[in-house]
Amino acid sequence: MNAAQAMTASGDGGWLAIAGLGPGDAALVTPEVSAVLAEATDVIGYIPYVARITPRDGLTLHASDNRVELDRAGLALQLAAQGRRVVVVSSGDPGVFAMAAAVFEALEAGPAIWRDLDIRVLPGITAMLAAAARAGAPLGHDFCAINLSDNLKPWALIEKRLRLAAEADFAMAFYNPRSKARPEGFARVLEVLRAACGDDRPVLFARAVTTPEEQLRIVPLGEARAEMADMRTMVIVGSSLTRIIARSAGPILYTPRSVVEVPA
Repeated sequence: MNAAQAMTASGDGGWLAIAGLGPGDAALVTPEVSAVLAEATDVIGYIPYVARITPRDGLTLHASDNRVELDRAGLALQLAAQGRRVVVVSSGDPGVFAMAAAVFEALEAGPAIWRDLDIRVLPGITAMLAAAARAGAPLGHDFCAINLSDNLKPWALIEKRLRLAAEADFAMAFYNPRSKARPEGFARVLEVLRAACGDDRPVLFARAVTTPEEQLRIVPLGEARAEMADMRTMVIVGSSLTRIIARSAGPILYTPRSVVEVPA
């Protein structure tokens, strides 16, 4: 029984699925998510993500601008409570800096009746994993993911986490590195990392991974520049153990699975 059948079988009322559409290539949308979308009466999400859904009879698309996540979540819960079959879409995985947390935040603050709704989170391939796979295996050992946007948290907290992650010698994956509204933020990130890690760490800039616009670039941290990233770029900074295998078909970036000695 797939997710759509399970949700339908759970009762005649509405349901809410929070689904990840993957990094961009339609082939990377999971069969589970495709099945739920085929059963949906309503799809809710950020404009470019809803644009990836094919219109059909019986389906209403609710596209909205950025920074209205709680409004989207509230609408989804209201429609599901009315008996609609609702899918909230995110790119990548909905639980990674995306809509799953927003829906549960709205659920916790909303009317008690919402808590009886059939709500499922359907995972997707997040950009971090897609970018790592394209380059090799830079996340092959311990790593962390940090959202560099300061829309929902202060810069001081971002800087603290950057320094501690560097001190712990994690490989680091960065979401939302550089926007038009805050172009200076990623330059500050690079300054913090160079002070903590030196200039030799490999940095992967993976833009629009799995789409026709895909671009991969690997440079030493000392040569990394803020303008190499935008909001469609996933940035992965290697640990002190991350290695590059040079080859004619393009380099492979990977972090060994074992640690023989504790890095200095």
